[in-house]
Amino acid sequence: MNTQTNIKAISQLIEAVEKADSANQLLDAVKELAESKSTEAIPTLIQVLGYNNPGAAVAATDGLIAIGDSVIEPLWHSLDQYNYGARAWAVRIFAGIGDIRALDLLIKTAINDFSLSVRRAATKGLGSLQWHQLPSEKIISTQSQILDTLLITINDGEWVVRYASVVSLENLYQAIDFCQENLRNKIKENLMRIMNEDVEITIQSRAKLALKKIDNK
Repeated sequence: MNTQTNIKAISQLIEAVEKADSANQLLDAVKELAESKSTEAIPTLIQVLGYNNPGAAVAATDGLIAIGDSVIEPLWHSLDQYNYGARAWAVRIFAGIGDIRALDLLIKTAINDFSLSVRRAATKGLGSLQWHQLPSEKIISTQSQILDTLLITINDGEWVVRYASVVSLENLYQAIDFCQENLRNKIKENLMRIMNEDVEITIQSRAKLALKKIDNK
């Protein structure tokens, strides 16, 4: 498919989203547009996040994550502090892409958001950031900041957030340089504590698995 034909096809997919007159029709149109993975689809997919259609928002979120880094700037500029729903989906996208520019938002959301699913997404995102985007001199301090955040979220009242915290602690351990023994030891000590003290057997088991995996590295 040549460029001109491709642009025409994307335009038709965008038009289908804009003209959808039922929830199911919108969902189908958004899914097709998301599957294109075209940067031309970004503005329309971002717009869908603000619609009162969770299914379409999920499809748009998956599509935007698949597009990747090109999404960050337009999504960041579209954030509307008065539209909580759109912001919540945006957090999921930032977390899914792992762009370091969303670090402060992810930290704030992981600790303070009232929605457990959004806190969970932000917490999980903190463990899968793209470290190559940071200058080398900022990596250690940023990893320390994230560790401090995860040691807060690991005490969240919702088990799904604590579960995400354990996963992120494991991922963070893997990302920390071997010479940063103090940070790595702090993670292991807290995983041991979680394994022995968390009230949920699922969390205990996940912490045990994390320790096994990092010890085998």
